[in-house]
Amino acid sequence: MEISRKLGLFLGPILFFVIINLPFQLVSEQGDAVIGVAVWMVIWWITEAVSISVTALLPLLLFPILKVMPMTDVGANYGSPIVFLFFGGFVMALALEKVNLHKRIALSIIKVTGTTPNKVVLGFMIATASLSMWISNTASTVVMLPIAMSVIGLLINDADGFTKNDQNFALSVMLGIAFSANAGGIATVIGTPPNSVMIGLLENEYNIEISFLKWMVIGVPFSFVMIAISYLVLVKWMFPNKQLKFTASKEVINSELQKLGPTSGKEKMVLVIFGITVFLWIFRTLINKIFPALGLSDTIISMFAAISLFAAPYNLRKGDFLIHWRDTSKLAWGILILFGGGLALAKGMSVSGIVDMVANAIAASEISILLTAALLIFLMLFMTELMSNVALVAVLAPVVAGIAIGLEIPILYLLIPVTIASSCAFMLPMATPPNAIVFASGYIRVHQMARVGIMLNLIAVGLLILMFQFILPLIF
Repeated sequence: MEISRKLGLFLGPILFFVIINLPFQLVSEQGDAVIGVAVWMVIWWITEAVSISVTALLPLLLFPILKVMPMTDVGANYGSPIVFLFFGGFVMALALEKVNLHKRIALSIIKVTGTTPNKVVLGFMIATASLSMWISNTASTVVMLPIAMSVIGLLINDADGFTKNDQNFALSVMLGIAFSANAGGIATVIGTPPNSVMIGLLENEYNIEISFLKWMVIGVPFSFVMIAISYLVLVKWMFPNKQLKFTASKEVINSELQKLGPTSGKEKMVLVIFGITVFLWIFRTLINKIFPALGLSDTIISMFAAISLFAAPYNLRKGDFLIHWRDTSKLAWGILILFGGGLALAKGMSVSGIVDMVANAIAASEISILLTAALLIFLMLFMTELMSNVALVAVLAPVVAGIAIGLEIPILYLLIPVTIASSCAFMLPMATPPNAIVFASGYIRVHQMARVGIMLNLIAVGLLILMFQFILPLIF
């Protein structure tokens, strides 16, 4: 076990006991208890002394004991509608992966974009981002990596060997996959967990609802711009592959598609349910206006998708369904618990007066609103290079909400760009699973990822400041 993990394992509970037994109060008895629990959770999350999902269970144990909230109130956060929204999204992703539909979609996109080197890079990026909107960024990267390795393998084995241009192409493809997996998840509510943590906080604490479509109005353009900038930085500036020509990549793509064979009945059924679900998410508000008795919510639609996939028979006589409960062994249950822990911590900060204290302190200060927003975006983005983005949002989102109240600006204006910033970690291999996966391919060195990544991080900060200042006031 690493020294940092050993240290974190003991430091978390020690600091917790120190804080709750201080001879003076930091906030209040309740507030100090929540601060103690938050410090314990943050230390375990940063050091990963135990699983981040296990850490998320601490409020369930400690809040009732410390009289912050009764067990029923704490437990309600772990069964929040936002948890089930993501559960439905996970089940849908599971079905797409089980029938190999995600791979077929990815290969088809790459085939359409073309087979010149830069177009191949663009194809991989668009395909990865398209998948990452609906399935986990880890899964979308894992799907794309072997296809990319096959294409790069053609360059290694050609007549001139692995030249500088070939290396630049390999770097562009690998980094392009990682960066578009990260940015693609920003586009939808279910694309990446931080989005759901923030939306859950808004619904639970402030009765503010952001619909699936409303989020896409913000998320899709930002995702598109970030991917376009990443592409241009990679192929036009950092790793240009001039005079590189090869047509064999077309053969690799066609060969991979042939291995999948014709579209199966199961793929078609999953595609229909997926299509209906996305349609309902996008047009939910319009449907509710026409049929107000339905009262559709994003979570209800998500559960419709999950139950349909379990209940739709492919071969009734054989008892063969699209997915079976045993398939859920691959489901990211830990992330669902992490949501609950984050929401419970946020609720604890609210009921104990910590959020109000932060709001009052900010209101009493003379800090510029734009400077505060820029600083928070910058801190979130660079902190997420070192720790789990969903854990970071779980801890900081309630505090950011308090800062927004103190600045007397709508909570959404500050919370949305700060949350999106948590998904813009492009610099280090350990920052996100996609970064780690492509780094493990052996084609990338840390300094190469960091050189491009820091540039994209700073561009993302600039874009998010512009979003805060000009875009969000127009939408909300």
